[in-house]
Amino acid sequence: MVRRPVAWIVALVLFAEAFGIAALQWFLGIVVDNQDMSLAGLDPDVMSLSSKIGGVAFGLYFALCGLIALLVAVRDRTPAGLGRLLLISAAVVHGVLGAFTWGLVGWHAFLFMVVVMGLIVLLLMTYDGQQRPDGTDGESPATDAPVSPPPAPTTP
Repeated sequence: MVRRPVAWIVALVLFAEAFGIAALQWFLGIVVDNQDMSLAGLDPDVMSLSSKIGGVAFGLYFALCGLIALLVAVRDRTPAGLGRLLLISAAVVHGVLGAFTWGLVGWHAFLFMVVVMGLIVLLLMTYDGQQRPDGTDGESPATDAPVSPPPAPTTP
């Protein structure tokens, strides 16, 4: 039963983005290699290789963030520790890239970055505080005793 589909959507989007960014950077590396042109005296082979390495690194980063979102969806628990930090950093990266894409690429890319950032923040906020200190989520199973109201205050 899927109670909160946000984590599934975030995982799917981050996996697609990981593949897309890695493929785009790999393609740009091939283009630089085929043109065999230098930019400010830089070696074209170095530029091509660094573009491919950067694409693979960002792809793995977004794939790891997608894996964390997938684990949140499967476990139906809040992300903790390193996973939470990675999701926060992914939201910050999308915010910064969104600011750059507005002027460099256009409003469509800006809109995509802001939507992904909003989904990650929604994932972090939706699952925030859903885990009780005893390790269970906020819902009580049917076997638990009902919670009784506190005693009424007495006047002296």
